[in-house]
Formats: sequence, structure tokens, C-alpha cells
Amino acid sequence: MDIKICGLSTPETVNAALARGASHVGFVYFEKSPRHLDLAAMAELVRLVDGRAETVIVTVDPDDALVDRFAAEVRPDWLQLHGAETPGRVRDIKARSGLKVMKALPVATADDLGAIAPFEGVADRLLLDSRRPKGSVLPGGNGVSFDWTLLAALDPDLRYMLSGGIDAGNVADAVRIARPAGIDVSSGVESAPGVKDPARIHSFFDALDRLAQDVPTRKARAS
Repeated sequence: MDIKICGLSTPETVNAALARGASHVGFVYFEKSPRHLDLAAMAELVRLVDGRAETVIVTVDPDDALVDRFAAEVRPDWLQLHGAETPGRVRDIKARSGLKVMKALPVATADDLGAIAPFEGVADRLLLDSRRPKGSVLPGGNGVSFDWTLLAALDPDLRYMLSGGIDAGNVADAVRIARPAGIDVSSGVESAPGVKDPARIHSFFDALDRLAQDVPTRKARAS
């Protein structure tokens, strides 16, 4: 299962995520977010990663000029789109940047699942996140989860990442209920908005390690 630690901003927290085996590390370019980084700072952290995980820029409705700057100045592996991008816009950004694209889709009710199909085969990966609370300007990192049982209606072969209010205390439930291909965590490993905490990163991975150890035990009991 892929594990993405998102909204990183310091070498210390990047190294903590990498040391514990994060498959993806994310950096936010959205000026209204407490996790926002400028492109120069982002590029330094991407160089620090040095291929040890896949790097992701999280952004909202970028125009062509900004897409070009992401590709030229930061050179991540992925762009994660959290805005109102249409399937056509996702296709255009992929072609323009030459990067893989993850499209985030908000979920609050079963009706929201209808937005998934138009992006299948267009985005390289889907991320299902909680719909932002009323009054929030942040497209993600709001620290709220949605009813993961809704996802039982999806095609079991759909590979997606799950996000929204996930932390060390509930990640086992998230995996058990939703069975995603990956988990994306941001506020769940913070000590304050935008402040990643290495201790909480380690606690999150400790919870995943306990979950992995428990799977063979449960299978043995079931047999």
C-alpha cells in the first residue's frame, strides 16, 4: 500500500517520512494554505528526496504558466490537482507537463461517487478526500474524514488513495473499511496547522506496522 505524507516543509520532516518508508512525499503550492511553499523551497526538498520516494506538488487549478514552472523549476514526479479541473484539463496538464497526475475528488455522500468515472483512465491516480467544511478555503488538510463505508459501492479493482482526517488512531479502521491502494495523510501528523511533527510521523508508521503484523494473525484465526 502506498503511503503519502503531504504538506511537508522541512528537511527534518522529509527525512522522517523517508526513513519510515513513505512511498510519496507531498509539497503544497496554494497560498491560502498554512502548508504553502514557494517553488525554490520545494525544489530544495525534491533534491533532498533524491529518488528515495516519489515527489508530489499539490496545487489548485494551476494555469499553464504555473504548470510549466512546476515542471521546469521543481521537477516532481506528480502533480496533485485539488481544484475544479475537468477531465479535459487533467489530460491537458499531463500532456503539457509530462508528469503523472493525481486528481483529488471530494466525498461527502454517495452522490459524490458519480464524479469518479469521468476521470478513470485520464488521471494516473485518484485521491478520494473529504469535502471541505463550510467556511474553509482549504481543498485538503482540514482534518475531517467522511463515511468510508460509502466506498463499498466502488469497483473493487479501482486503485485510489484515501485522504481526509486520517491519523495514527484511525488509520487501521480506514484501511479495514475502505481497502484503498494508498493512504494520504497531512494534518494527522501535525502538531499545529502546517507544522509537521516527526514524532507523529513515526507514530503514524508505527500504527501501520501494527496493522501489517495483525493481518497474518487475523487470517490464521479465520482459517
